[in-house]
Amino acid sequence: MYEGLKEQLVANLEEIRGAGLYKYEREIDSAQQSHIESNNRELLNFCANNYLGLANDPRVIAAAKAELDERGFGVASVRFICGTQDIHKELELEVSRFLETDDTILFSSCFDANGGVFEALFNEQDAIISDELNHASIIDGIRLSKAVRFRYKNRDMLDLERCLQEAQSSRNRIIVTDGIFSMDGYLAPLVEICELAQKYNAIVMVDDSHAVGLLGVGGKGTPELAGVGHLVDIYTGTFGKALGGAAGGYVSGRKEIIEFLRQKARPYLFSNSLAPAIVAGSLAAIKIAADPVEGVRLREKLHANASYFRTKMTEAGFDLLEGQHPIIPVMFGDAQVAGRIASNMFENGVYVTAFSFPVVPKDKARIRVQLSASHSFEDIDACVGAFVDARSKASL
Repeated sequence: MYEGLKEQLVANLEEIRGAGLYKYEREIDSAQQSHIESNNRELLNFCANNYLGLANDPRVIAAAKAELDERGFGVASVRFICGTQDIHKELELEVSRFLETDDTILFSSCFDANGGVFEALFNEQDAIISDELNHASIIDGIRLSKAVRFRYKNRDMLDLERCLQEAQSSRNRIIVTDGIFSMDGYLAPLVEICELAQKYNAIVMVDDSHAVGLLGVGGKGTPELAGVGHLVDIYTGTFGKALGGAAGGYVSGRKEIIEFLRQKARPYLFSNSLAPAIVAGSLAAIKIAADPVEGVRLREKLHANASYFRTKMTEAGFDLLEGQHPIIPVMFGDAQVAGRIASNMFENGVYVTAFSFPVVPKDKARIRVQLSASHSFEDIDACVGAFVDARSKASL
C-alpha cells in the first residue's frame, strides 16, 4: 500500500529540490553561540534567535545544572496531576512581574501556547481578526476554534477597521498580531491597533516571541516600545529565543483569561510540564534580561550591532528591508540565487540561511541575518565581507 504514497512523495521532493526550495539541515557540533562548530570547522553564526547571547551564558547553564541535580531530568506528568513544582509557579510569577501582567501560564512551546488560546476562549459566537502574516502557530491555533475568522492585510489599519466593522455582531472580537513579523523584521503598529480595539470594543493579543527581552527600555517587548502595554489583554511568547534559547512558551495577561486557560487549554492539560532544568535556566535568563544594568547593556550592544551591520551592508550596496529590529533581511528575489549565496558564505565560514517560498512570498527570497549581543564588530565585518565575496562569485 505504501508504494503509491512513496512514488508521490519522491516526485514532490524532486520538485522541491528542482525549484531550489529544499531545506537542508546542517549539523552543529558545539553550543549555540556566535562562534559555532560544524564538522570540525569554526563558523560565525548569523542565523540564530539568540538575541541577547544567553543560550550559552554561564549563569544560565549553572542554574540549569543545579536544578538538574536537585530535581532530576523531568517531572513525568502534566500540571494538574503531579507536574506542578514550585519553580513552575516561580517562573510564571517572574514573567508576570517582567511584563507587568496579572498572571501567566506556561506551555511546552509558544506554538502550543498559541494553539491553546483560541479553542479554549472563543466559539462560533465570537470573531478572531488576524494579520495575514501572523506566525503559523497563530494560524493553526485559529483553525482549531469555531469562531468566525477575519484576516486583514499586513499592518493595514484600514483593512483591520473593515474587519472590525464586519465583526460587530459577534459576542467578542479579538485582534491578533505578531509583535515582530519574523521574516521581515517589521513591527506591528500597536498604537493604531489598540486605538481601533478601543473604538470597536475588541480584545488585543500580541505574540511577542521575537521582541520580549530585546525591545523596549526594560526589554518588555513591542507593547512597552509602543507605550500600550496596559492595553494588551493577552501576551504570548517563548523562552526559546532571547530568554535563554531553550524551550517553553507562555500566555500572560488578564487574570480570568489565564485561570480559564488552566482549565480548558488542551496543550496545557495534555502535555508534560517543562523540565526543571529548562525552568531554572529560563528563570536565570529572564532575570538577566530584566536587570536594569545587565539587561540594558545587552540590549544596547545588540542594537549597536544591528545598526553597524545595516550601515556596512548598505555601503556595500545590498538591498535590505528597512527596520529597527536585529532581524535584517538581505533581499535577492530569486530562490536559487539566495540559496547559492548562503551556501557560498557557509563555505567561507559564515552560517546564514536562505528563505524562499512558501516561507516568504514568491520572488521575495532572502537571507535573514540575525544579530546577537554576543557578536563583535569584527564578526560583523567578516559577515559583510562574506556577503560581498559570495555576490561576486554569483556574478550579481
